[in-house]
Amino acid sequence: MTMSRRGVLAAGAAAGAGLLAACGSNTGRGGGGSGTGLSQWYHQYGETGTEQAVQRYAAAYKKAHVTVQWRPGNYDQQTAAALLTDSGPDVFEVNGPTLDQIQGGQVVDLTDLIEGVKDDFNPAVLTPKTYDGRVWGIPQVIDMQMLYYRKSLLKDAGVEPPATLDALVDAARALTSGKVKGLFLGNDGGAGVLGGTPLYAAGLRLVTEDGKVGFDDPAAARTLGKLHRLYADKSLLLGAPADWSDPSAFLQGLTAMQWSGLWALPQVQKELGDDFGVLPFPKDGGAGRPSVPVGAYGSAVSARGRHKAAAKEFVRWLWVERTDFQEDFALSYGFHIPARISLAKKAAKLRSGAAADAVRFTTDHGYAQPLLWTPAAQTAYQDALSRIIRSGASPESELRAVVRKVTAELDRVKNAKKNS
Repeated sequence: MTMSRRGVLAAGAAAGAGLLAACGSNTGRGGGGSGTGLSQWYHQYGETGTEQAVQRYAAAYKKAHVTVQWRPGNYDQQTAAALLTDSGPDVFEVNGPTLDQIQGGQVVDLTDLIEGVKDDFNPAVLTPKTYDGRVWGIPQVIDMQMLYYRKSLLKDAGVEPPATLDALVDAARALTSGKVKGLFLGNDGGAGVLGGTPLYAAGLRLVTEDGKVGFDDPAAARTLGKLHRLYADKSLLLGAPADWSDPSAFLQGLTAMQWSGLWALPQVQKELGDDFGVLPFPKDGGAGRPSVPVGAYGSAVSARGRHKAAAKEFVRWLWVERTDFQEDFALSYGFHIPARISLAKKAAKLRSGAAADAVRFTTDHGYAQPLLWTPAAQTAYQDALSRIIRSGASPESELRAVVRKVTAELDRVKNAKKNS
């Protein structure tokens, strides 16, 4: 799971695409009535109004002519390729930057931009954008995942909202009857969306602070084995018309509980009123703790850009100084938490009910995928998790193989740092 806006935690719905320019130009570089020309890239959002909003922000900047490009398709792949050329963007949002991009000198150090306000950025999403004590991307908004449950269905079954993983397994079984399943974790049984969340719930982590495997522990196998119990008990909804990121299975009564994202909250609230609640992923074991995956797209500056200083100044203006635009971006076109703690606390839409719970879960229990967790490590772990959940493969054996693979990846990263 690569965890900011809905695009980080899920494949967001596609909307109209194309090249969209602020200030009436689409050249991307040079010229313009404001002198310096800057090109800014965004991935394609499925939220109505976002496109127009980012153009409005760019047009409001007077120190440079900023051209906005709305990029459809595989955005992460596009930006990775563009950073290797001289024709890429000056400023771009990124699900990262990745460790390879940082070590390869493809992005600019932005540490000085948040001097004096660093502590106001939620550490759960700032930490994965920090390497060697330097900040390489400025978090834009926070997305998070949580467990939705139907209050009336739990009450009718005499089930309490689960506070432990064992209670979740028991609740899912008790709530399964007829055409209603107890829990929906995605059509693959949860391997794709859960990622490291169960490990954090067991009191572990993907990578330790000193750069070692964080789940080489018997507790990891114990916890992941319980996910197979959900599958073996036939408590999981599989083959739903839409996957976990869409709340339709929950709203249609196909499941009593569903793992989904904060973005689903307005729709759930509109259709169910007060007949739902939200929870973090429940803890497991004596050393466990509730777990909430979070993520954030960040704004970064290309090291190949011709106007790096001007690009940094624009990023400072938009994502540090213009807190009004930051709150607007987070809450006016979708439903997200501002990356700034002070903004999240004062936002009216986040002060009460399930939204306030979501903010609290994020603050108290939020974790983001660590920078050292490479795509190869992710693939090895997720494939093993899928075999454990669906096939009942031995968690101990699967995890031993994953630990070997992740250890090799961490060694590779350390060697790359030495040689960079």
